[in-house]
Amino acid sequence: MSANHIPAPEKKLYDWASILLYLGIVLFGWLNIYAACYDEAHASVFDFSLQHGKQILWMASAFLIAVCILLIHPRVFSNGSYIIYGIVLLLLVATLFIGTVTNGGQSWIDFGAFKFQPSEFAKFATALALSKYISAIDIDLTLLRTRATLALMVLVPAGLILLQHDTGSALVFLAFLLPFFREGLSHYILLIGLLAIILFVSALLINKYLLMGILLAICLFYLFVWLSKRTSRNYWHTAAFFIVCCLFTLSVEFTFEHVLETHQRNRIYVLLGKVEDPRGVGYNVDQAKIAIGSGGLVGKGFLNGTITKANFVPEQETDFIFCTVGEEWGFIGCLILIAAYVLLLIRLITMAERQRSTFSRFYGYCVASILFFHFAINIGMVLGLVPVIGIPLPFFSYGGSSLIAFTILLFIFIRQDADRNALI
Repeated sequence: MSANHIPAPEKKLYDWASILLYLGIVLFGWLNIYAACYDEAHASVFDFSLQHGKQILWMASAFLIAVCILLIHPRVFSNGSYIIYGIVLLLLVATLFIGTVTNGGQSWIDFGAFKFQPSEFAKFATALALSKYISAIDIDLTLLRTRATLALMVLVPAGLILLQHDTGSALVFLAFLLPFFREGLSHYILLIGLLAIILFVSALLINKYLLMGILLAICLFYLFVWLSKRTSRNYWHTAAFFIVCCLFTLSVEFTFEHVLETHQRNRIYVLLGKVEDPRGVGYNVDQAKIAIGSGGLVGKGFLNGTITKANFVPEQETDFIFCTVGEEWGFIGCLILIAAYVLLLIRLITMAERQRSTFSRFYGYCVASILFFHFAINIGMVLGLVPVIGIPLPFFSYGGSSLIAFTILLFIFIRQDADRNALI
């Protein structure tokens, strides 16, 4: 073959729509961090003694890491998945012994002036390990051994994070359930999860014995009214279902009293309307809703937020950063931010579906699921729709560990997507 007929190397086509959405969210996030921390005595953008100045350093670091990831061969991440996963597990174990306590949780490791949160990096490490395992040729999700292995890979880091008293970050690992449905996991698992949530909430709202009576009535109705064939097998299945539901109902009280922290129990009670505590655990949410509502349609304007400037909303540059958007940018600003996240999620799912390797496809769904969980729960807790569990808004909230970890999570997939035709 002559030199004129030698095919040129395939050009890497990075998904610029995802990259631009990422940059837009990060930069808009910095503007709101600056607004939330604004002080006329320290108005300089490059005042590194305040959060907005430090966030500039984290942004620069995240952008540099993103560029480096795009230059690395994508097989480095798939081949090194288990190594990365193992390193992060060791860091999570080390945190239990040498970690510093912040806001009641022992989840940070200090290196002088620098500190980081290993639990944030556990998310992309677990996503890589799960993708590597499930992409093996002989993996069958219908086998109990396969499901047990996958569950263990998720529960080990989640359990270590839970031991650090960081319940919010541990709950994020529930997001890993969603990608398995794309790979053929039975949807009955999702229905069981929804039933467990309904039973948990019901057990907190009504008497447990009354709830078991309602369950018995439902089972009897199913057997004698709804079910057309009453075989011995159906009797046993219905009885087993009733017993499991009753045992779960009886375990709710123990779990609620002995597993959850006091402030977490109070937050759930406030959400369910069993406790009114506007000056205590309900204070953050009440003030956040006041701040968002005061913004109206177009907001009070950049740096003109009175509620956020008066520090009525605790953690307003981190977990409650969305209230700053609502007050200063109004409903329009909130809508634009939500639309940016939704577009990014849609783009990620579209990218995942066009992958030609199981590793890349599954990892893409892991990325979308983690970002969706953070996005939905963070905004939901600010609006008082879900309990406050303390997780950041991806790419938006203040914090170096979360920004860098989310950046790595996203750009590994963007790099995989750029070589989707070669990674088969």
